[in-house]
Amino acid sequence: MAATANYSRKSIREVEMTRVEGRESYGRTDLLAREEPLEIKLAYGPRGQRHSRSLAVTMRTPGQDEELAAGFLFTEGIIGKASDIRGMRHVGQALAPEARENILLVELDEELPVDFDKLNRHFYTSSSCGVCGKASIDMVRSTSCYFPRRAFPEISAGTLRSLPDKLSQEQAIFECTGGIHAAAAFTPQGELLMMREDVGRHNALDKLIGTALLQGQIPLRGNAILLSGRLSFELVQKSVMAGVPVLAAVGAPSSLAVELAEEYGMTLVGFLRGRAFNVYCGAERVVF
Repeated sequence: MAATANYSRKSIREVEMTRVEGRESYGRTDLLAREEPLEIKLAYGPRGQRHSRSLAVTMRTPGQDEELAAGFLFTEGIIGKASDIRGMRHVGQALAPEARENILLVELDEELPVDFDKLNRHFYTSSSCGVCGKASIDMVRSTSCYFPRRAFPEISAGTLRSLPDKLSQEQAIFECTGGIHAAAAFTPQGELLMMREDVGRHNALDKLIGTALLQGQIPLRGNAILLSGRLSFELVQKSVMAGVPVLAAVGAPSSLAVELAEEYGMTLVGFLRGRAFNVYCGAERVVF
């Protein structure tokens, strides 16, 4: 089934450009994936002592902002379940029309503790070269209760080979723009369960995990996830937090991504293209 055009128009922008072919050039319209900032704000604290504070700004493709925020908060260890969120709403009414949906307020449960000093230290170390690995690994160890189950589930090599084609057939925004990442969840038999797209690799995965969280499908211990780009440490970290046992990508992994996946019993597959792929750890789940 070819990818449909059933995408949100706010995810796409038309631009005028000049097409050059050989010695000829002509004007035409092109479609681009939108990239806009999303500020995630938290409302927290007991009744009568509520506080509101900005947590993070991410560059994303508009659409599924609630899922993105939920996935981000979960994979960063700020929340542990969907019920930790009381509600979410866009709060940019006073801004220009094109920016009104770029601020999302997340109302957290009154009993959920939030330590912004700790969060600020974590976000700083996560973005600082040389120390992000240790800080993020410590966070995974201290907060995650959804580690993958070892040697479960099994997935055949043939099923793994079939996943990229199944993903590309559903990438509506990529088909139009050629400039967007995707994350998709599959059953061990290769059935596509859900797929999310975004200009940011991390955002696409956060949207996917956030959707699963809000639908009560976490942990994802029985699924495989396929990513359209490379495998970075942060993507493995987010997947471990959700209990993902098999993480595959069409691109290459980093050394720290392999180390983290191996430590927590994840099957990590890279360069999944055509008939070939590399299994960097967790090969016991792959049936040849």
